[in-house]
Amino acid sequence: MTNPTLLVVSLWIREGRVADFETYERKTLRIMKRYGGVVERAVRVSEPGTASDQPFEVHVVCFPSQAMCEAYRTDAEVKALSSEREAVIMKTVVLEGTLGPAYAT
Repeated sequence: MTNPTLLVVSLWIREGRVADFETYERKTLRIMKRYGGVVERAVRVSEPGTASDQPFEVHVVCFPSQAMCEAYRTDAEVKALSSEREAVIMKTVVLEGTLGPAYAT
């Protein structure tokens, strides 16, 4: 069985572009679903467009495998949205990994 690929994606967006960001995200999530990808959590951290070390939003994303994650990243429709992405997202930092141990309390 293949280990799922997990991404922690930090996103900084441009000031005044929250609605456009949300529209862009809905488009990419529709495509991501084709590859078994899902945003398990989205956490809003700061205000958009602020000169901050903190991102606007952080996503925990899961794909069934590294191959499915890579297929999503290279999807032609995702690439076609690159100018829309550039218009709303200033910076992205992605950490990629796999499931770690479950810590019980």
